[in-house]
Amino acid sequence: MTAIDMPVAGSRPKPRMHPLAVRVMHWTNAIAMVVMIGSGWKIYNDEVIFGFLHFPQEIVLGIWAQHALQWHFFGMWILMLNGLVYLAYGLISGRFRRLLWPIRPLEVVREALAALTFRLKHADLTHYNAVQKVLYVGVMAVIIVQVITGLAIWKPVQFSGLVSLFGGFQGARLAHFIGMALIVGFMVVHVALALLVPKTILAMLTGGPRVDPAPPTTPPAH
Repeated sequence: MTAIDMPVAGSRPKPRMHPLAVRVMHWTNAIAMVVMIGSGWKIYNDEVIFGFLHFPQEIVLGIWAQHALQWHFFGMWILMLNGLVYLAYGLISGRFRRLLWPIRPLEVVREALAALTFRLKHADLTHYNAVQKVLYVGVMAVIIVQVITGLAIWKPVQFSGLVSLFGGFQGARLAHFIGMALIVGFMVVHVALALLVPKTILAMLTGGPRVDPAPPTTPPAH
């Protein structure tokens, strides 16, 4: 622990960048996503969209399609409940505003090029770079769409209004597949970036460096 992190006598220690609740929700989401992706691949194999694409049995979850569907529902409820708590926490605590805003397009391009050439620097863990911001905001938006398309596929009669948003049942299936591909892409990039800066993985396990608590919101002076 550095002198900066040492608490002053009689004062409360600064909070970690990733509180325990955030770490638990993060890893719960990660496990739920792996369950949903693996079982979703098995369900897809039962009625493919693209004739040339079948996922090998070694990487799917479920012995047969109905078994995979049970796994898919299991992961879905965990992801939905945990995701709602995560969104509420991020909005109410101000965590999203502090870490994910603002997003500047020029910074995104510059730092994406740096990541592709393995020159991405991330010395300060308490601030997300532009690439991270876009990835996190983007994947949250995709997951919301995945929930909508998933409901449309699951209950096409009861949620006929949702089905019509995607031009029919097959359109909803295609949108759901594209969303899955985007989430898999996010996970690949997310893991690759974490491997480029290994201390970010450690931070999500231990809590990371201590940060100044968010200042309380005060009403404007009249």
